[in-house]
Amino acid sequence: MPRLPRRRPATEPDPRPGAEPTSDGTAALGELAARAADGDGDRRAQLATLARGLAAGARGVAAGGGAGGAGQLLADVLTDAAPRMRIRDAATLRLHHPGRSADEIAEALVRTAARTTAAFGAAVGALAAVQFAAPPTLLAAPVQLAAETLAVAATEVKLVAELHEILGDPAPGSGAQRASAYLMSWVRQRALDPAAGAAGLSAVLGAAAKRELRTMLTRRAGRGLTKLAPFLAGAVAGGVVNRRVTRSLGDKVAAELRGRRGR
Repeated sequence: MPRLPRRRPATEPDPRPGAEPTSDGTAALGELAARAADGDGDRRAQLATLARGLAAGARGVAAGGGAGGAGQLLADVLTDAAPRMRIRDAATLRLHHPGRSADEIAEALVRTAARTTAAFGAAVGALAAVQFAAPPTLLAAPVQLAAETLAVAATEVKLVAELHEILGDPAPGSGAQRASAYLMSWVRQRALDPAAGAAGLSAVLGAAAKRELRTMLTRRAGRGLTKLAPFLAGAVAGGVVNRRVTRSLGDKVAAELRGRRGR
C-alpha cells in the first residue's frame, strides 16, 4: 500500500517582522494544544500535560500581576496554537480520503472531531472520578477542566478550518491571517464572511475579538462543571456533551459553506 505524503499545513506561523511575540511558556502550551487537535495520542496524558503547563502559566500570570485571569491565559494559548495546527488543505484531505466526495470528507471530519472531543470530555470526567476517591486531589480539578476546554477548542478550530478547505471556501491571506480567521470563525460559531478579503482579516484579532475569544473560553469552561460529577457520571456526561456540541458546530459550518455553492 503506498504511503501518503506528509500532511501539508494550510496555515503556518507568520515569520514576518512585527508579528506579535509570545512568551516561551505560552508558545510551549500552544504547541501542546495544537498537537492535541491532531486526533492522536492518549487523551488523559495530553490533558495532564496541558494541565501542568496551565497551572505553571497561571502562577506566572498571578506573580506578574497580569489581568484577565484564567480566561485570558486560555485565550493567549489558543491564539498561539492556531497557526501551529497542522491544517490540511483540500488536496491533502483528498489524499487522506481517497475516492470520497468533498461532502463525504466533510462528514468524516465532523465525525472524527466529535469523537476526539468526546474522548477529552470522558478523560477529564474519569480523572474527576478518581479524585472524588481522594478529596485533596480535587484542588487540581479546575485546571484539568481548563486543559480540557483548551483541547476541545483547538480540535474544533481545526475542524472549522478543514471544513473551509475541503468545501472550497478557504480563508485568504498569509498563514497568520488564515489562522486568525479560522479562530474567529470558531468563536462566532459560523463560517467565515465571504465578503471579508485578506485585508479585512488582518485585524480580525483586535481588542474586541480577543474579548470575544476570552468570553467564549470562560463560558465553555463554566459549562463543563458537570464533567466533575462523582464516580463515572462526569465521564459519561463529558463525552456526550462534547460530542453533541462539536457535531452541531461542524454541521452548522458545513451547511453554511455548502449553501454558498453556485452563487
